[in-house]
Amino acid sequence: MTDAPTPNPSDDVKPGQEPAHAQALRTLTRLTEEAEIDRKGLDWSVIRRLWGLTRPYARQRNRLLVLTVVRAMQVALLPYLLARTLTGPVTDGGPDAWRRTLWAAAGFFAFALFTEGVFRMRVFSALRLGESVVSDLRRQIFAHLQSQPMAFFDRTKLGRIISRMTSDAENVRLGIQDVAFVSIVQLGQMLFSGVILAIVNPLLFGVVLVMAPAVYALSRFFTGRLASTYRAIQESFSRVTATLAEAVNGMRVTQSFARESYNAEIFGDLVRSHSGHNYRAARLIAAYLPALELNIQLVFSAIVVFGAWQVLAGSGSAAAMGLSPEQAADSLIVFALVAPTFFGPIAVVARMYNQALLSMAGAERVFALLDREPEKLDPPDAQDVGPIDGRVEFEGVTFGYDPSRPVLHEVAFAAEPGQTVALVGHTGSGKSTITNLIAKFYAPTGGRVTIDGVDIAGVTSASLRRQMGIVLQSNFLFTGSVRDNIRVGQEHATDGQVAAAVDALECTDLFEALPDGLDTEVGELGVSLSLGQRQLVCFARAMLADPRILILDEATSSVDALTEQRVQAALARLLQKRTSFVVAHRLSTIRDADQVLVMDHGRITERGRHHELLGLAGTYAQLYRQFLHATDSA
Repeated sequence: MTDAPTPNPSDDVKPGQEPAHAQALRTLTRLTEEAEIDRKGLDWSVIRRLWGLTRPYARQRNRLLVLTVVRAMQVALLPYLLARTLTGPVTDGGPDAWRRTLWAAAGFFAFALFTEGVFRMRVFSALRLGESVVSDLRRQIFAHLQSQPMAFFDRTKLGRIISRMTSDAENVRLGIQDVAFVSIVQLGQMLFSGVILAIVNPLLFGVVLVMAPAVYALSRFFTGRLASTYRAIQESFSRVTATLAEAVNGMRVTQSFARESYNAEIFGDLVRSHSGHNYRAARLIAAYLPALELNIQLVFSAIVVFGAWQVLAGSGSAAAMGLSPEQAADSLIVFALVAPTFFGPIAVVARMYNQALLSMAGAERVFALLDREPEKLDPPDAQDVGPIDGRVEFEGVTFGYDPSRPVLHEVAFAAEPGQTVALVGHTGSGKSTITNLIAKFYAPTGGRVTIDGVDIAGVTSASLRRQMGIVLQSNFLFTGSVRDNIRVGQEHATDGQVAAAVDALECTDLFEALPDGLDTEVGELGVSLSLGQRQLVCFARAMLADPRILILDEATSSVDALTEQRVQAALARLLQKRTSFVVAHRLSTIRDADQVLVMDHGRITERGRHHELLGLAGTYAQLYRQFLHATDSA
């Protein structure tokens, strides 16, 4: 019956040899999206903030505090009551000694049952409070992630985000439900036991106090070194998680280029680095706990020596403390049973300190994420854009994902309502960047983007995007059915509206051919559908949204020629009376565009209609010839 969790063992890792690909490991190590936290020891500002997470559950928390204090008193009183039973009816003797011993034993057992009940209630209440807090925290993290702009996700590795939501949040849970209340029980137990010992025999308790600084100094020596080690463990685990997520997402590329062994070596280095930190922590604990135990046994030896001196040296030495030799002997029995409840918490609190360091490391990373102010693309006074006609104009727009390295240079063009604008050019020329700025995923570093003459910098992103439809090359699908994924374009759409959107694309028969029709589960990331089927789901999603501005970014790159022919007519209807921006390498999708903008290194080098640009015999004509050659070769 204890309030102290057992620490997990760590694997032994042989340090030393640096592998040949250690440079790759160092590169991965440097890939951090945030400044590393470098604090020593406990940070009370973080502790206060952690405690603040319990505020919504103040009633439950306060009840738990009461149970914790009661539990601490009970743990100290149990051995004291047992000692008094032994030094009372058992040693007093007399004709009714047996009866009094039975009554004392029954009372002791009843009190032990009460203690067990309080213990169970305390543990359950702590687990419930921890779960409530961590559930709220994870909801806060998720909501905060939803508010972050695209730039945040471009810079932050997926594994780090997952780590904040999982291991870091779990360490916060342990800090609240385990560290806080177990520590209160243990410290309260020490306090009440100390009061009992001081009352029973001041001299022996003085011996304990004299030896206490040595125990404290030992704890300070080791816990200071454990602080940095546990933070290193957290950070190295975050790197392992990030690399694992990246490896799983990129498995197709890994196997395509036969990089399995190389990636395994890199991951192995990260795991070895993480294990090395765990090994260092294990060595510190393995040295600390035995040293602490040895110190405690030394204190017990001193108690035995001084207690025996009080009893054996005669009545004078005992009288000096106001005790008779018999009382001194009884007090030695009390010390033998109660002293472990005074010293025992030292090792437990030391382990709780180690867990507190882990909890604080996790809390610091979670709070660093929550405190990261989103790079607001909407000013405080942003207004809803209202219904739009769809005139889009770029006025000398310059932009760079890294402001020091622009990828667009003073781009200027206008798209009238209902026009289709095609963006062509080599990879990296800035086509997708233009669509990102139209959708307000990013803000220009120079110039402005207007819709219906209104600078979109002053309108809310949500009101703008509600009137946009975007189909990307990645054709991302959520876990669920085909119908659910089409309904992403309009979450309250009826089954009839979904069916109408599919019918408008003239691909109803393709979806009906699926095992369960529109109710077919797409699987994680849509793996149960072909690339062409995924594209068609995204087209239907855009059709259902009925947007005023439509963006097709490489939207037909994964559709085979036969499927493309089937969707061309549907796309033509989808593009009607909508301002559309089409980014495509397959020039067959842009022959009928009202404008073709040819991009090269972030600048518009040619503009006009398809036949006009062919007449110029420039970049577009060259791209078109390459397309025809590729088509003939196929």
